[in-house]
Formats: sequence, structure tokens, C-alpha cells
Amino acid sequence: MPDPSPPIRVALVGSGGIARGVHLPALADMGERVEVTALVDPDEALMARTAAEWRVPGRYTDLHAMLAAESPDLVVVCAPPAAHKDTVIAGLDAGAWVWCEKPPALSLAEYDEVARHEGGEGGEGGEGGPFASYVFQHRFGSGAEGLRHHLAQGTLGRPLVGVCNTLWYRDAAYFEVPWRGRWDTEGGGPSMGHGIHQMDLMLSLLGDWTEVTAVMSTSARETQTEDVSMAIVRLACGATVSVVNSLLSPRETSYLRFDFEHATVELEHLYGYDNAHWRWTAAPHVDDGDAAVASWRPEEDVPSSHRAQLAALLDSMERGERPRAGGHDGRRALELVTGMYRSAIRGETVRRRDLTPDSGFYHAMHGGDPRAAASALTRTETGTSV
Repeated sequence: MPDPSPPIRVALVGSGGIARGVHLPALADMGERVEVTALVDPDEALMARTAAEWRVPGRYTDLHAMLAAESPDLVVVCAPPAAHKDTVIAGLDAGAWVWCEKPPALSLAEYDEVARHEGGEGGEGGEGGPFASYVFQHRFGSGAEGLRHHLAQGTLGRPLVGVCNTLWYRDAAYFEVPWRGRWDTEGGGPSMGHGIHQMDLMLSLLGDWTEVTAVMSTSARETQTEDVSMAIVRLACGATVSVVNSLLSPRETSYLRFDFEHATVELEHLYGYDNAHWRWTAAPHVDDGDAAVASWRPEEDVPSSHRAQLAALLDSMERGERPRAGGHDGRRALELVTGMYRSAIRGETVRRRDLTPDSGFYHAMHGGDPRAAASALTRTETGTSV
């Protein structure tokens, strides 16, 4: 028998809650496929506790020192959003593949700058990697994969109407973390940091958007950004989708609904789903509709999770191909968020093709004027700030 491939050597940047509670357990579930060799964090005490708990040998406070000493195959970025761009670029330039938490970057300009560093020496996205991918784990459950299969087969007919809601609750104390709710450190509010998961799942299933009309408000939280957003989105496939993102909703839910010609498909969950969270309803005109709808359920029940996405990423690394949720495929949701901010702040319908480098919103979600953005998000019916 051939010798097994050596494990993929992994380093994590950030050793806080998302690393301890999600990424390190997902890596442990990969068994001998991976070896976690190092942590990077400026908080030495936190890093030491995390490293001891997970038996990680390498401990660094400097990213570049770690990259030089460890030469990891994969860098997992668990740092706050403002650090994403520079951390991902450093990993790619060191020859590592990178898996980065959401949001991918603070702007489309940052995302596109990262993309120019993919593909090894010389960058510009050359074949074989290294590539960057972003944490959009809801794509990877068996429910979404099953729906994706039906869409490819055309069995549901055309998508016509959609609903994409992220109705969550975050109290005032949540925003006391210094980087939250700030344009310069988080990039935006629930549209950017929370609803982006459901919007990515919707776009990964139905494809690119063409135009968006949005409203946003800062209604109840001390934040520079919005705490509620609503949008009407037109998709290239012809469907129209309503999108709501809220951090003010005591009964929390994540809800997606897609009305196709021959069936309605619904998903309701909170932070993750399995097959039981999906519901399919046949259209009245469909013969043997109940039987047809019952056949959707996949043989396996794979929950949406970081673990499922990580396994797919490792497969892509081993094949030397761009992973899902990277490149254009990873840009869609960030692009939609950008269009929503431009629409809400400027009071206009925004076309996807308008988000070019000569737009201020390409470079920052507030469009280059955070004070004007704040005024737009807090105006009353009479147009005056509250």
C-alpha cells in the first residue's frame, strides 16, 4: 500500500471564542488529515490557555514570525474583521492556503486586493493555489447540497420568489466589545456580520443578483452602523427576494423560503441546521406531489457546520483546485451587502454593475463619508436626525 499523505499543517490566527469553540474542535474532527502546529495571538495569556487545552506546540504573538518559523500549509483566520485582509495576504504570500472567518473583508476593494495575492509567486490567482476561502458553512449541510442537486436537475422549475431573513437578538452589552458596530473595525452592522451567512446561502443556490433596493436604520443600539436592514433583491435568474437582517428580534430565527414553479422549499433554524430543519411543499398542480417532495431528503444527514466546510476545503487543497466560497463564489454576499449599504444610504436602487472601483462604496461600506452614513441611518420620517 502507498504511504499515507502527510497531514496538512495548520496554524490559527486568533485563540479566542471562535477558535476554541468552533475551529479547533472542527480540526480535531479531521483526525490525522491535519496537524495543528501553531497559534498566533497578541494576548499571550489567552493563547497559552488555548494552546495548553488543545496541545498546540507553537505559540507566537507575531504573525510573520510564525509564518517564517512554521511554514503552515493552511492558515485559519479567527481574528476580528479589521485584521482579515492583511492576515490573509500574509498567509498567501507565505505560500499557505487561508480559511478566513466572515466577513471576508471590510470592502470589495480589500477583497479584490486579497485575490491578487492568490496563486503563488506573482499572485493574480494562478492555478493550483494557494487560495483563500471564507467561512460560509451553511452551504455545506446535506439539506443545501440536496437542494443544489435538484436545482441542477431542473426538477423544481424556475425560482420565482424568495425570503431570506436573519432575525437575531443582541443586547446593548454585545456592542461594548470595542470593535463591534464600527465602520473601521467591523465594516458594518447585521447586514455585514450576521445576515451575510443566510444571504450567502441564498446566492450560492440561486446565483448572482442584479439590483437591490434597501432601507436601514439605527433604531435601538449604540452603534455607528445599522441594527436593522431590509431589502428587495432581484436575481439574474429572474426571482425576487426579500431580505431582512435584524439584531433586535427576541424570538430569534434564520428563515429562508424559495418558491419555485413546482414546489416551495423552506429552511428555518438559528445558527445551524440538519435535514429536519427543511420543509418541502409541492405545488397543487404537481401530480404525485407528496411522493415527489418526499424524495428530496438526502440519504445522509450532514449538519451545516465548520466541520463540513473544512472537510471540503481539505479536499480542494489535496486536489490543488480553488475551494468553494472563494474567488467570485466567495464575493457574491459581500457584493450584495455593499449594494445594500449604497442603496440605503443614498436612497436609490443599486445595480450590481454599478459597484466599480470609482464608487466610494467599493472602498468602504459607508461610501467614504461615515458621518453622512450615520445621518442617513438615523433619520426620521421628516428627514431629521434623532
